[in-house]
Amino acid sequence: MIFEEKFVSREEIYDGAIMKVVRDKVTVPKGYSHREVIEHNGAVCMVALTDDKKLVMEKQFRYVIGRPVLEIPAGKIDEGETDPVNAAIRELKEETGYVAKNIKHLGTLSPSVAYTKELIYVYLMTGLTNTGETELDPDEALDVMLMDFDEVYEMAAKGELIDVKTIAALFMAKSQMPELFE
Repeated sequence: MIFEEKFVSREEIYDGAIMKVVRDKVTVPKGYSHREVIEHNGAVCMVALTDDKKLVMEKQFRYVIGRPVLEIPAGKIDEGETDPVNAAIRELKEETGYVAKNIKHLGTLSPSVAYTKELIYVYLMTGLTNTGETELDPDEALDVMLMDFDEVYEMAAKGELIDVKTIAALFMAKSQMPELFE
């Protein structure tokens, strides 16, 4: 039998620019416990594939782990954005300069079901056109590159990529749309 924990009370720990941290008191089988929860608007990530099967990739320094990371384009859903697909269209254009003719929702990920409410909406974007115009946020610095899908997929399969959303999105894209990758 699965015990369903029930909310009792909440204490706000931190309210920042992109997330809030709360401490919830919940019922557990032997009384009460606490759950620290990160609240986040959510995010999007895009497997952006050119007509010649090149994957739009980004490399940027990630302060938290202290090194550059190779990942697919992604970004947060802004306050007031009600449809994640609009955030995906906006983020792809802002970060890479690409716009997509075709957009397919591949699924939704939770980076950690234990402590964050963040959901990441995964999209496959094809029929790309490069406008050559980006609009990076003032605190963003990244390199955009085109890489062979098979090369990046193999890197993911061998454990050479560290970004979970990138790894999951690549596997989702290839398994749901195998005809694109033959």
